[in-house]
Amino acid sequence: MKIFSIIEEKSKAGKKQFAVLIDPDKPSDDELLSLINESENSNVDYFFVGGSLLTNDCFDRCISLIKKNSSIPVVLFPGNTLQMSKKADALLFLSLISGRNAEMLIGRHVIAAPYLKLNKLEVIPTGYMLIDSGKTTTASYMSNSIPIPADKTDIALCTAMAGEMLGLKTIYMDAGSGAESTISSKMIESVKNNITVPLIIGGGIRTPEKAKEIAEAGADIVVVGNILEKNSNLIKRISEAVHS
Repeated sequence: MKIFSIIEEKSKAGKKQFAVLIDPDKPSDDELLSLINESENSNVDYFFVGGSLLTNDCFDRCISLIKKNSSIPVVLFPGNTLQMSKKADALLFLSLISGRNAEMLIGRHVIAAPYLKLNKLEVIPTGYMLIDSGKTTTASYMSNSIPIPADKTDIALCTAMAGEMLGLKTIYMDAGSGAESTISSKMIESVKNNITVPLIIGGGIRTPEKAKEIAEAGADIVVVGNILEKNSNLIKRISEAVHS
């Protein structure tokens, strides 16, 4: 079954989903194996793999290690066109609809398209929206774009609606890696109530309580990354909070 079909089916049924975000640059093999094992035992729905930068040649190795030791689907969350691999199960084809940088809207996609077509990797067209979190994140700096202000719910709402009308199959709202604050429940609820495609929320989520709050506000998939690199024991607690 296609990954998007699973996401969509669970979304329509109101079943919340939890994705562990792995930056292939950060964990050692031992740390990655610990994350994988904890995730396998904690009902994690997906691994999202990617980051804004790659400083080590470990992208393919990271995916191979996950696939060898886990049955959880691997979905690429690419920061650039170097972060593609046919070993993964699917790829979020991110179009940065919150910014006005043409390279992030369509430019890099043109470069990636032949590779994706050739390797038959499942492609999930995704409207990517950066939301201000109180500090400049790597994602906003590297994308050369200004995030949507945290209190401008109307802008976020209209941007998400436009993304769906353009035919994008998911909307991903992200406060960014290392965000000081999460996206507000008010903004998540407003967006969710006005789109029909699955809504993915990430950035700044550090506790099971916050993950549950974001799921209850309307997130179909809750994405957590940074905090799990420091404390993989949180995976089970966050998974239980999201799925509850």
